[in-house]
Parts: sequence; structure tokens; C-alpha cells
Amino acid sequence: MMLENYVFYLFALVTIVSAFIVVFSKNIVHSAVALFFTLFSVSGFYVLLRADFIALTQILVYIGGILVLIIFGIMLTNKVTGAELKTRNLHFIPSVVVTGIITGMIIFLLLSTDWNPVKDPFSPNSTIKQIGFKLLGDYLLPFEIASVILLVALIGSAMYARKK
Repeated sequence: MMLENYVFYLFALVTIVSAFIVVFSKNIVHSAVALFFTLFSVSGFYVLLRADFIALTQILVYIGGILVLIIFGIMLTNKVTGAELKTRNLHFIPSVVVTGIITGMIIFLLLSTDWNPVKDPFSPNSTIKQIGFKLLGDYLLPFEIASVILLVALIGSAMYARKK
């Protein structure tokens, strides 16, 4: 087996184990830390697929932004309310049934699809350079409009959350 196969199986193991910890942990802080490992190992899959831009976006946006925001929210909420942040599993049987149905559908699709493997899927070209040229070249105006809309949404949410 090649080294990439071992790395893939390592990422798969880390993703599955940490995802189970996220779902089944009673402590919400432990779930947040396990979510970090889940998201980081998913970005490892993107690196193996040579999708380096998506891997960096996964790390910066989900791990660097959203996960840190979740952890800050947990820490600040715990100090303000004094409530113990423990979770319990609700509706266990229906969730197992729905998960089994979705898993069965995915397995059926995987087995019934006619896969056409590509001869050389790993090209040495970086996707970051290509996406950067497209975003700051052909799609500069929509990119700037999206950034202004996000800035307005951020200011609006800050104004809305502010106490009167």
C-alpha cells in the first residue's frame, strides 16, 4: 500500500471516532474539542484530494472562526447563567432509524454507481492560484459585492445584539 492510503485510513479513523465523540459526549466542551478533530481531519481529506483551497478554507472558516465562536459561546454562557452544560440524548430510537435509512441509501448508491476512475487524478497544479485569479479577475465585482453584503450583515447583527 502507498503512504497516501495509510494517511487516508488515519484521517478516516480520526474523523469517525471524533464524530462519535461529538454526538455521544455528555459534556459540551468535550464535544466541541472533538468537533475540532473532526473538522481538521476532513480538511486532511481535501489535502489528499489536492483541493488545497478548500482545505485552507475549512481550517480558516470552520476551525478558526465557527468552532472558536462556539467555544467562546459555551464558556461565556456557562459563566453568565451558572448552569451546568450537560447534554442528554433525546429521541434515540427515531434517530437510529433515520440514520440507518440514510446509511442504507448511501451504501446502495455507492454500490450501484458505475465508477469511472481517472487515470491521473493528482495533478501538481495548485487550485489556490487558479481560484485567486478567477476571484480577483473575472469575478472581482461579485466578490466585492459579497464582501460589502457580509460587512453590512455583521454591522446589522452587532447593532441588533446590542442592548438598548
